[in-house]
Amino acid sequence: MVAYWIADRGSELLKNVLGSRFQGWLMSDGWQVYRYYLKRLRCWAHLTRKADGLKDSLDMTARLFGEQTSLLLDTLINAVYAARERPPDQALSITYQGALSDYRSACEAMGASAMHTKARALAREMLNDWEAIFQVLAHPHLPMTNNEAEQALRHWVILRSICHGTRTEDGSRILAILISVIETCRVRQQSPWIYLAAVIRQRRAGFSVPRLPLAKGSE
Repeated sequence: MVAYWIADRGSELLKNVLGSRFQGWLMSDGWQVYRYYLKRLRCWAHLTRKADGLKDSLDMTARLFGEQTSLLLDTLINAVYAARERPPDQALSITYQGALSDYRSACEAMGASAMHTKARALAREMLNDWEAIFQVLAHPHLPMTNNEAEQALRHWVILRSICHGTRTEDGSRILAILISVIETCRVRQQSPWIYLAAVIRQRRAGFSVPRLPLAKGSE
């Protein structure tokens, strides 16, 4: 199921949405509120972009740290893909223990004394989210990015730019429900328009809203 919320980005929203019942893996960016969830993954695409940005820096120390970060992430990404094809003899976290230890030392030094603001921020981000970032080394089957969620958001972000967003709380709530239904139907390979037509028909006749259709092939 796909669910959208249109609201301010605050800890209260996250607690209301996930609460204490959420038991799955949470893919996230670096927003610190997510750190309350132990089974959490970090999107490597965000980290890779930040590292690539440092590689173009005029500051030698920042550039070298960006290159080191980028090289480590690229190496581990390839290792994770290989592990998905063929399970390794030992956990990737053990195989790359030395490289991770060296990199952690570099992050600690960079986070403590780097003059370059973005290099220092990336080092601290890596340290603060260390477990979430490298969790995938123990579970290679888990995703490394939140690209799927960002792609699902893309056309709705374009819609927001075109119509300049909603005007009222009711409008935000209704739009969030509508796009949640549309995306859930699409993920389940069902037509959202056929379902929405059925909803309108049922409500006009005074009946309750029909349940969301199941995934195609599971009926």
